[in-house]
Amino acid sequence: MTKARVILADDHRMVTEGLRGVIETEFELVGIVEDGQALLEAVQRQRPDLVVLDVSMPGLNGIDAAAQLRKNDPNLKIVFLTMHRDVLYVKRAFENGASGYVLKHSAPAELITAMREALQGRTYVTPSLITAASEILSSGSLSRRTSSIRLTPRRREILQLVAEGRSAKEVASILNISSRTVEYHKYRIMDDFNLRTTADVIQFALRHGLGSL
Repeated sequence: MTKARVILADDHRMVTEGLRGVIETEFELVGIVEDGQALLEAVQRQRPDLVVLDVSMPGLNGIDAAAQLRKNDPNLKIVFLTMHRDVLYVKRAFENGASGYVLKHSAPAELITAMREALQGRTYVTPSLITAASEILSSGSLSRRTSSIRLTPRRREILQLVAEGRSAKEVASILNISSRTVEYHKYRIMDDFNLRTTADVIQFALRHGLGSL
């Protein structure tokens, strides 16, 4: 029987090395990457059946990466493995194509269960989050909160890189735009969300899953 092909994305080497043996007992692990951009490239090369990824990753966070992956391949299965317990992250994960959401402190067997469920076309959420997540996903009670943080793709990229401590010049080089454009978007973000300092910008980004923790 052919094993399902899996890519693992997490910027913590100890986590990925610990999970390698767990995943390889049942699946074919065809790649391990440490940031969101590398994940997009690896998926394009390897064409996996399923991706396991964290919410917080450098370069491109997991939720934005998931959105791009599902846009490119609607059949790709995505399972988040993360430390984030806030149901806002659960909601955003499923809105962007996730089939599973597992907390990192859970037993390894729980991740395997989530992966199996995803490949069967079903969903899985860590049991401790099920009640709150179900209420959020069914009631839409966070719609006002989530709409208030909607940003263009370019501003999300800039916000994440600023949150990672990159200078305007570094951000400009990474995104192939001018430093003036970076500053323009940064200050528009600050104005739109009433952020006064770069420290405020970083905290805002981290609260909404942008940036690497």
